[in-house]
Amino acid sequence: MALASPVDYAGIITSSQRQLSSVMPRCNGLQCTIGYGNKSRATGHLVVRAMSMDRPKLDFSNPNWKNQFQEDFDRRFSLPHLTDIIDVESRPTTFSLKSRTPLENVDGSLEESWNGYVNDDDRALLKVIKFASPTSAGAECIDPDCSWVEQWVHRAGPRKQIYFEPQCVKAGIVTCGGLCPGLNDVIRQIVLTLEKYGVKNIVGIQHGFRGFFEDHLAEVPLNRHVVQNINLAGGSFLGVSRGGASISDIVDSIQACTCNSGQEA
Repeated sequence: MALASPVDYAGIITSSQRQLSSVMPRCNGLQCTIGYGNKSRATGHLVVRAMSMDRPKLDFSNPNWKNQFQEDFDRRFSLPHLTDIIDVESRPTTFSLKSRTPLENVDGSLEESWNGYVNDDDRALLKVIKFASPTSAGAECIDPDCSWVEQWVHRAGPRKQIYFEPQCVKAGIVTCGGLCPGLNDVIRQIVLTLEKYGVKNIVGIQHGFRGFFEDHLAEVPLNRHVVQNINLAGGSFLGVSRGGASISDIVDSIQACTCNSGQEA
């Protein structure tokens, strides 16, 4: 089975990761998902569910093996929604679509029912190549015959409803670990997208996780003018670092510097 029997562990939620870690169970070889038992951020109970991420052994002689594979795939890619964890009301999005142009009809009028937002039920096909043989270049086969099995994942993109107040958000961007191509493009696009939502308080954390707990590394205010041309340079505009991070110090630092409170976070 891909999903082990749920192991619920209740403990009082505290404001510090240092205190929180003392009530968390060890999950050897398991992925632990954390949620609030009664959806209350301040006084709820921590619920940890342990799920095995190992794929089940499939019997390819069973004519229903594809269904078994699909059920396991859907479980492993099942994403909880924010409303599954805390009580928060949705509100119309502030994401601006002014740069999008409605379709124009042949008579010159604009199509009023043009699509601009992503539906929560939209899915994207994970793999688009049907390999004929396991010996094909780059073949990724599930069974010896390389049978075609559709694998769908959630589609990303702006929704009509959001669950935060943009004017109350303080967004921090940090790049950690080693360098990879395109980091500055990612930083730039995150800033531009946040501004489209109306978020004004955007900061960069310098040199990876070190920027959270080393006092001499100040936050870098970010806006479209600051990041406009950083995509033309390599590396990371914010700097990176490896290791040396204290989880409790990072969490305490995030709590100390954020402007959000209650359900506005």
